Amino acid sequence: MDTKLQETYDTVVRRNPGEAEFHQAVKEVFESLSPVLKRNPQYVDAAVLERICEPERQIIFRVPWMDDENNVQINRGFRVEFSSVLGPYKGGLRFHPSVYLGIIKFLGFEQIFKNSLTGMPIGGGKGGSDFDPRGRSEGEIMRFCQSFMTELYRHLGEYTDVPAGDIGVGGREIGYMFGQYKRITNRYESGVLTGKGLTWGGSLVRTEATGFGTVFFTEEMAKARGESLDGRRVVVSGSGNVAIYAAEKATELGAKVVGCSDSSGFIVDEEGLDLDLLKQVKEVERARIVEYANRRGSSATFSDTGSIWDVPCDVALPCATQNELNAEHARTLIKNGVKAVSEGANMPCTPDAVALLQEAGVAFGPGKAANAGGVATSALEMQQNASRDSWDFEYTEQRLHNIMIDIHERCAETAEEYGTPGNYVLGANIAGFTKVADAVIALGVI
Repeated sequence: MDTKLQETYDTVVRRNPGEAEFHQAVKEVFESLSPVLKRNPQYVDAAVLERICEPERQIIFRVPWMDDENNVQINRGFRVEFSSVLGPYKGGLRFHPSVYLGIIKFLGFEQIFKNSLTGMPIGGGKGGSDFDPRGRSEGEIMRFCQSFMTELYRHLGEYTDVPAGDIGVGGREIGYMFGQYKRITNRYESGVLTGKGLTWGGSLVRTEATGFGTVFFTEEMAKARGESLDGRRVVVSGSGNVAIYAAEKATELGAKVVGCSDSSGFIVDEEGLDLDLLKQVKEVERARIVEYANRRGSSATFSDTGSIWDVPCDVALPCATQNELNAEHARTLIKNGVKAVSEGANMPCTPDAVALLQEAGVAFGPGKAANAGGVATSALEMQQNASRDSWDFEYTEQRLHNIMIDIHERCAETAEEYGTPGNYVLGANIAGFTKVADAVIALGVI
């Protein structure tokens, strides 16, 4: 990292104390940018780095609600509107006990460059709350979502800020929030939230998009090496939407997906995951992953010790949460012969893990490129809402596939241009950054 980048990074750390994930996200991007600043001194002259690292707006608010025992509960809500130079703020809402300002800022910062890579006219933002939907009744979740939206609605709009879902926020939560938005504003502004139900403005493929997109990107990395996913042994972490639909698309492309996980442990199914059973357990019943092993039979085992990354595989798809795959896990994957790692979650690999994987020649797809399919399909949902239209599954999936191919090409070409062929981290960071930086300059000091 050159002097200017280091100085700016040090300022970010000083101005944002205790926000380790945000610091990590900034450093990860900055470590790719030295050659960009040498070619483009105007970025330094216009203070682009400083402007991109400071959110345009940070909203923190109280969320009061009543539980089923008529006790008042208080949570904290967040929306960080990071950058709107490419379009309205776009990024998900996360409901999880781990949420605090630093998590939201890391996610929002990543979202700027991810959205840039899609080629769609969307800026970057993120939000959420430390509320935990797990174990709460439908009524409690509805009351929380309504209270959350009662504050947040004033900051949203289809030309201003368009949230979607993230961890802990699916179609149910989006429905409750959209209903409250409509109730307060007296407008059926369907483009104000994405991830909606299909009968009230949602888009086909949105549920599957992040997982499908991750596998499409992984497939393109394999093609670049003259290989394919057909016959490959795949392990996926997590068992939410991203993991389930990454497993589904990998299976469609001929891979055998043998493992997935949740916070209680992981399963290994040597016959390949039974996706119908997995969906029943995780999507319908919202049960723990051990239930899959209990019902599947002798081919499946459950473990609550060790790591999903101990399972030998050709392709690893971390699809759970940030910093889940560390250096020890990376060493194990490399020892077991992994060929590709592609991030379905946001920043799931620690920096030392990424370095080890790259040094070992493993094809590595960073999250801001590999998991951009979710937000890309959210933008496609916005297009359908704006035109009062609805596309079929095949057409929407083809649009998503083409976007992921374009993202891969952009990352690969940029890495080649800057003398590091095959380095998708550098390619994604530079390609995402330069588009935003040029827009920052074009719009003046705002």
